[in-house]
Amino acid sequence: MISLTSYAFVSMILFSIGVIGVIARRNIFVIYMSIELMLNGISLFLITFARYHFNMDPQIITVMVISIAAAEAAIFLSVIILLFRTKKSLDTDIFTTLTQGEKS
Repeated sequence: MISLTSYAFVSMILFSIGVIGVIARRNIFVIYMSIELMLNGISLFLITFARYHFNMDPQIITVMVISIAAAEAAIFLSVIILLFRTKKSLDTDIFTTLTQGEKS
């Protein structure tokens, strides 16, 4: 049987890869996938300790995290499509031009 530390280690690796992806990458799709990795790492961590302590509360929170991630996917992908249609790029420098306004 796999121990508690193994699951915790895998969840920390997932979360760390997600953080590195958010910090190091500039493509919006890769940043979005990294955020999803971070959410999955947190969910695995919650499920691990719920199983260890025989408590259902973290599992309920995990189901809520998964449902929020699904709603986030729909909104985030629609924003990406709108940004691509207006700027013709998926580089994160788009956000700096959005906050400064259009200078003609």
